[in-house]
This record gives sequence, structure tokens and C-alpha cells, in this order.
Amino acid sequence: MFFLVSCKQENKKKTELPQQFVVVLGVMQDAGYPQLGCEKECCKAFWEGRESKKHVVSLGVVDRVANEYWLIEATPDIKEQLHVMENYLPSKNYSPSGIFITHAHIGHYSGLMQLGREAMNAKNIPVYVQPRMDSFLRNNGPWNQLVALKNIELPENYHGEAVRLSRDSFSIEPLRVPHRDEFSETVGYRIIGPHKKILFIPDIDKWEKWDQPLWEQLKQVDLALIDGTFYQDGELPGRNMSEIPHPFVSETMNLLKDLPDSEKAKVFFIHFNHTNPLLKVNSKEKDAVRAKGFNVAEERMVIGL
Repeated sequence: MFFLVSCKQENKKKTELPQQFVVVLGVMQDAGYPQLGCEKECCKAFWEGRESKKHVVSLGVVDRVANEYWLIEATPDIKEQLHVMENYLPSKNYSPSGIFITHAHIGHYSGLMQLGREAMNAKNIPVYVQPRMDSFLRNNGPWNQLVALKNIELPENYHGEAVRLSRDSFSIEPLRVPHRDEFSETVGYRIIGPHKKILFIPDIDKWEKWDQPLWEQLKQVDLALIDGTFYQDGELPGRNMSEIPHPFVSETMNLLKDLPDSEKAKVFFIHFNHTNPLLKVNSKEKDAVRAKGFNVAEERMVIGL
């Protein structure tokens, strides 16, 4: 079984953590929660103190033996997320050993600006991206300034292969997925640890557009954090949701309904829009997901590798 903790790190001793693990640093869609300009009940619940702030989707991949960590996604919440990472390392190490980015939508890369000279003034942090996104960052401001000033480096020998981290048995492998690719291609990642594998696909168009069946991918991993942006159709009144073609949670559960319970239990939905009832502390929809054998990702989850 995988090691999974759903409590805040402040309440857990560092000595109880596994040597290598993934920690969920955020669960929200690009705009976070609460969302700017939203006056609906979903965000009003935060302003009235009935729900807590949730951060934009990101993962920390940690090797406590090497005292290193890698970040997946550079979000608008990167300041808080890097600060949180201090709780998971044996000794202080503020800078990630590398950042992996899935694609060029604002919630997934805009945190890179905090690495620039106006802020952290980082030194040569490797940022792993696919070819179109590499070109996007090199040829557009303000991102190209990060490259010119060597705040970040874009490894030229990285063409989408698995990247070995601190040891031979520890790597991150990109998987190309279909999505709205206005500025870059889109990938998910397979995180490969010494003992376990985790699939991370926060953004994808409908599953049937992918040339790799989801149930086949589940067979290859021990846990999957996958796109749960919207719970069901009609969640955005007045909007044509076919223009935002994420798989609804309800669709994904129906797609996988005939799988064995052990396979369904691998699925953790993540990347919630502010309208999605799964982000709430308690909701009938969250209860329904769990009753069907699936799971909902929570911030500060720790998943052993």
C-alpha cells in the first residue's frame, strides 16, 4: 500500500515521513480559490469564513535523504508553496532542484516571475518544458529575461524523456495529452519512485481524445491525480461548457465504473474550478465520489514513493 497522510504538516513529525514522497501543494484550477470577480455562493463562502483558501494545483516531489525537492507547476501561489516546502525537508533548502511545467496556461507557469531579479533573483533553476514551451519562454518577455539573467535555465538536452532526479530509481517522465494548446503543447507526468509510481494529469480535454486509454494508464501506476476541473455539465450557467472541454468528474467516474475497486481507489480528482463542490470541506458530491470508490485530492496530502 502507498503511504498517504491527509493532515497538515505542522501536526506531523518529520521523522514519520517516508524518504521519498509527493506532497500536494494545491488543488485548484489556474485562478485559485476564491476567484477574482466571483460573487457567487461558492466564493462568498470563503469571504464569510465558511471555507478556507485553496491554492493553485502544484506538487512537491521530495527526496529527504538528498535534502532536495522538485516542483511540478510554477503557480501564482508559488511564494506560499515554496514556503510550505520548508516543512518537509530535514534542513533549510528554499530553492527547488528543478521545476517541471505541464503547459502555458497562466496557473501553471506564471509563478516563474517570482524567480526574477525583482523578487527571489534565483540562480540557474532548471525548468523542464516541451519544445513549443521552450520557444515560448525564450522568445517572449518577461520570461526571456529570466533566461538571459540566468534566473532559470532551460535544459537543451531535454526533449521529453524521463528526467532522473537524485538517484537512478527516482525520475519524472512526461506524457503528451490533448488540451487547448494556444501557446505550448500539454503534458502530464508520471512520477517514478523507488517503490511506487504516480500519474499526474491536471489538464486534459475529454478522455476519448487521448490515444492512451485512462484505464490502461491506471494499470501502470499506484495512484493517479487527474483532471477534476468541473463536477458535471451545467456547472457554469450561461456558458457553453464544450468550449472548456475538460472531462467532468461525473463522466470520468462513469468511464471507470466497471473497473475493480482496487483500480478505482487509485483515482484522486484534482484541479478544481471555484464552482466545483468537491473543493468544499463537506458536500454531497464529495460523499458521492467516495461512495463510488474514487477519491478527492486534498492539500498537504503526502504520498510515499
